[in-house]
Amino acid sequence: MRTARAAGDEMGEENAGVPQGGLSSAEAAARRASGLSNDARRRTSRSVGEILRANVLTRFNALIGSLFVLVMVFGQWQDGLFGVIALANTVIGVSQELRAKRTLDRLAVVGEQRVPVVRDGRRVEVPQDGVVLGDLILVEAGDRIVVDGPVAVSRSLELDESLLTGEADPVPKEPGDEVRSGGFVVAGGGAYTAAAVGRDAYAARLSEEASRFTRTRSELLEGIDRFLRGVTWLLVPVGVLLAVNQFLSADDLSEAVVGAVAGVVTMVPEGLVLMTGIAFAVGVVRLGRRRCLVQELPAIEVLARVDVLCVDKTGTLTEPGMDLERIIRLGRDLPVDAALRALVAADPSPNRTMRAVADGLGGGPGGWSAMCAVPFSSARKWSGASFGEHGDWLLGAPDVLLPRGEAREEAERLGATGLRMLALAKAPGGGLAELEGGAETALEPAALIVLAQRPRPEARDALRYFAEQGVAVKVLSGDEPASVGAIASVLGLHGADRPYDARGLTAADLGDVLEERSVFGRVTPRQKQEMVRALQSRGHTVAMTGDGVNDVLALKEADLGVAMGSGSGATRAVAQLVLLDDDFTAMPRVVLEGRRVLGNIERVANLFLTKTVYAILLSVLVGLAGVPFPFLPRHLTLISALTIGIPAFFLALAPNRERVRPGFVPRVLSFAVPAGLACGVATFAGYRLAVDRPYTVFAENRTTATLALFLLALWVLVLIARPLTRWKALLIAVMGLCFAAVVADPPLRRFFALHLGDPRNDAVAALIAVGTGAVLWLALRQDWYGRAADLLGRIRRPLCPDHCGYGWPYGKG
Repeated sequence: MRTARAAGDEMGEENAGVPQGGLSSAEAAARRASGLSNDARRRTSRSVGEILRANVLTRFNALIGSLFVLVMVFGQWQDGLFGVIALANTVIGVSQELRAKRTLDRLAVVGEQRVPVVRDGRRVEVPQDGVVLGDLILVEAGDRIVVDGPVAVSRSLELDESLLTGEADPVPKEPGDEVRSGGFVVAGGGAYTAAAVGRDAYAARLSEEASRFTRTRSELLEGIDRFLRGVTWLLVPVGVLLAVNQFLSADDLSEAVVGAVAGVVTMVPEGLVLMTGIAFAVGVVRLGRRRCLVQELPAIEVLARVDVLCVDKTGTLTEPGMDLERIIRLGRDLPVDAALRALVAADPSPNRTMRAVADGLGGGPGGWSAMCAVPFSSARKWSGASFGEHGDWLLGAPDVLLPRGEAREEAERLGATGLRMLALAKAPGGGLAELEGGAETALEPAALIVLAQRPRPEARDALRYFAEQGVAVKVLSGDEPASVGAIASVLGLHGADRPYDARGLTAADLGDVLEERSVFGRVTPRQKQEMVRALQSRGHTVAMTGDGVNDVLALKEADLGVAMGSGSGATRAVAQLVLLDDDFTAMPRVVLEGRRVLGNIERVANLFLTKTVYAILLSVLVGLAGVPFPFLPRHLTLISALTIGIPAFFLALAPNRERVRPGFVPRVLSFAVPAGLACGVATFAGYRLAVDRPYTVFAENRTTATLALFLLALWVLVLIARPLTRWKALLIAVMGLCFAAVVADPPLRRFFALHLGDPRNDAVAALIAVGTGAVLWLALRQDWYGRAADLLGRIRRPLCPDHCGYGWPYGKG
């Protein structure tokens, strides 16, 4: 792994440094059969049982089922269509989530990082659930600790346990020291013995205590849950009022029961949960086709809200590998090649930079024996080793190892062209130990190592897309600022000509500098985390991409962590999204998918909540007026199917590029409440006028109310679908023609109990619907509802912070 090797020697050399110990294959198989394996694999989806329970055993399904039984007992089977539709909704919801689960589980297996263990004296890689009690697990920089146990071998092993303890400093680990799952290796390497696996491991116990399947906060799911809780509380008093009125005003018991059922069923927004689940599930499947593993489902929602994207340079804007371009020797004649080969050989877990140096030098032994070694870490920005009589040698950042002078200026000049610069320096005897302890030691410059980075040519289009969409991109890199700025400039990032050295940043000016600058160099892992926090404190929704161990803390802190598939195990463990093909250019498509899901769910929520509002209002008005309920369940089933159910399915899956703003709940209420009030008042007015006219029968009055409500509900659909495209206009026209076909066809008319007996009543109801629709359009366009709320002092602004994009949420067409 450290240098280029012949194919025939690959296996033998790979196992040359394997420590003694470990299990045999037979022992591992026996322990696995005994249940002593690491079976607490992180779940990316709910189990089949949980999916069935979540979709079938709901309070609304129980309510719909009970009402269905009442209709079957007291009414006609045509009025039980709502039960069939509810069953179909449940089947569709289960099938879509199972489809998403299969996609997630398949990608999770493909993307899971395997764990190197010692079996039969050889290094083998097993899946995480293949680790068993007593396994000797090998680790190097970037690996995460998957189970608990004591350290068996330490080669300058250092762990970051901040995700468990909150302590920021790396912790050195010596043989006998305990490591716990959830930590990750920041420097060195070694091995530890699995002493607590599966649900006995520390991180697994924490997860079980938290009892959380998804940890990402979801404003959308929280908002929908608030809607459902509110509707549940309203159902009881309104349902009781309606039921009492129906029993008092109806001619017989059957008519009373069916009328009460019709009102209660319409109040239930059961399709809202279905459409939300379908939108999320389809989003997961679409992202899966693009080789994006969603590890927490609400991450899809966060994608839609992102307005700042923080990226690491290496592996994101540049390809992971580098090429050794040349070596510039400095000062007196020093054994530069021998020192570099010896440093490569002394590194127990070489990173990409060391592998590039090794490949550029070609084969050949180091020749020197290392007495001790200090592995590279992002905090130190150098690695080194002591070679006895050959001296102490260090390899790292020129601005860390070189004094001010001609050599350092040359390194800065070359770095400003986009090259990656390293400095090789020799320390006086004992200097390595002094430097590791934090003391300053005079170093003798030996050489500049020039590495060529390969910018991803396709990253330019991705950066251009984010600029067009108003998503600010911040490059946070540990490399020299000028080098980072040069790479970013090649890719066309705005502000790349003014890179900022993060070593001069203070906590006081961190937020202001982040707002002004786009490229930062010499950023430590802890600073990356602080930068994410500073952006969040200013109201930004932050996504962070990375692939190295130095990105872990920032990935964990960000609203959305995005890891590269070839990145370290630690980064992939804490990220909510993994790009399995390391393709940064997939990010625009990923963001678009998040916007599509969330924007469309908001449209669908408006449809269902409008129905709930007008159903509640109609039930209250009918109860107070003491008249029979104007609809049979089949009437409302027809209206809901043509103006909500079928259109919602298409709207939930439609393209949508708008960036979503905070305020889901007030934005939906600011549309659904006035729209529902308009539908309820106008429908009741048309129905009451028909009832008060002499010589009309109740069946005809119901038809008048059905016509009025359908026209208004179709107009609400038009408002929600705006701006209208060709397919949306066609969808609305088809829904209108379907209703017209039901009215015109005698068999269908009889099936849905529609009676066209009084044209004057129907004309009056239609005029009321048209007039109310015009008033609703003006009210939403001028935000009358929001202004009224503001005047009443119920909220600081008209239900939204920036005029009424909330009152008119879908464009003015």
